[in-house]
Amino acid sequence: MRAKRRIPARGEGFHPEDRAMVGEFKAFLLKHGVIALAVAVVIGGAVQKLVAAIVADLIMPIIGALTPGGNWRTATMSIGPIKLGLGDFLGAVLDFLIIALVVFLIVKTLVREQPAPAK
Repeated sequence: MRAKRRIPARGEGFHPEDRAMVGEFKAFLLKHGVIALAVAVVIGGAVQKLVAAIVADLIMPIIGALTPGGNWRTATMSIGPIKLGLGDFLGAVLDFLIIALVVFLIVKTLVREQPAPAK
């Protein structure tokens, strides 16, 4: 018959060196802002999806209705045997400008400059 394994209580089952290493790791994470960076990456991914939805579902249909031929992102320009994806490039520029604007507005809202100390 197999003996049941007991789940160790908090702090039990670790050697003192292991606890010290965990403490050092926690201090490293806090000192170097790794947790804040991880949160920023997750929020950045969510903002990217939001901006992509704004561009694809709100802005592009308006631009598509205003341009003759509809889907301007597929527009190409031929120079001899070379085809340049002009529409795709302009779409990427537009995406970048919108993302930059959204990030600017978020940072401007969340990060307020501290007033200069009075002399």
